[in-house]
Amino acid sequence: MQAIRNLWKKYEEVIRYLFFGVLTTALNIILYALFQWQFGYSAANGWANVLNNVICILFAYATNRMWVFASKTHGKQAWQEFCKFVTCRLGTLVIDACIMYVGGNIIGPMVVATQWLGLWGTAVKIVSNVVVVVLNYVFSKLIIFKKAN
Repeated sequence: MQAIRNLWKKYEEVIRYLFFGVLTTALNIILYALFQWQFGYSAANGWANVLNNVICILFAYATNRMWVFASKTHGKQAWQEFCKFVTCRLGTLVIDACIMYVGGNIIGPMVVATQWLGLWGTAVKIVSNVVVVVLNYVFSKLIIFKKAN
């Protein structure tokens, strides 16, 4: 039992990040599917993908601030932290948008039949999320929620 506690203590932040990262990723994929169903394949890979990311950025900030990195900043420092978070996430939003546009709207129609585009787009979204989650953790750890020495 002590070994489990030691592992938890050693990797608690990473485990929490992965847990809430999975929730954010699930929200991202669910919104992608919902927007694809509601607005069509191209929209889900375009403007709706941006809206999807904005919603997920706000969700991720709240969960990362409270439960992953346990930020205690207030006032001006909290605002600066939020601005850094949004700036970094906008960077990964651009990466996600590029992956979705190229993988979904350009490559997808060239390599899969029309009836499989939805499934293809979801697969591209999952791959994009893996890239984005790794980059977001690095940014969060090194730039946004950096602990004072």
